[in-house]
Amino acid sequence: MAGRRNTLTGQIGEFLVCAELGKRELIATPFSGNVPTFDLIVADEQCRCLPIQVKCSNSNNWRADANLWMDIEIDDHNKRQVFKSVLELPDKDLIYVFVAISRAPGGKDRFFILKKKQLQDLCVAKYRTMMDGIGWKRSRNYKSFDSRVDTDDLAQEFEDNWQLIEQALEALPPMVTV
Repeated sequence: MAGRRNTLTGQIGEFLVCAELGKRELIATPFSGNVPTFDLIVADEQCRCLPIQVKCSNSNNWRADANLWMDIEIDDHNKRQVFKSVLELPDKDLIYVFVAISRAPGGKDRFFILKKKQLQDLCVAKYRTMMDGIGWKRSRNYKSFDSRVDTDDLAQEFEDNWQLIEQALEALPPMVTV
């Protein structure tokens, strides 16, 4: 049942993002999880295209494992983590859209739009602050990299930041002239 619910959540979120982009006169199409690095493509009238990564949640947070953003070594002897460095991202300009889906009738879905590098910076700062506060020793499982991004982390700077997508498309060379 959880697998089906997660699939539906992802599907709903991707279509909500496509609908919002359509309202902005952009064409968007999802790929239903079949492409590993992005979930949909958005295009404008000049055939300029961008891949978009969509993350969906029925709550106000999303999983953001710290080892996706940082090189962290496990010190088994002392049962702690050791921060080594921030990882270099090959696709730092990939745009992410986080969707907080409202399940309440008439509720408002929320959208947060940012670049992957901005997400990394946010996740690294949040995880380092948390881990510095506990001496890099997690109490339950010292090997856990579990971290979360929540709406409070994203709201002020990235909520309804649709112009990021529009600006990224405008920065690309047109493929056709209208």
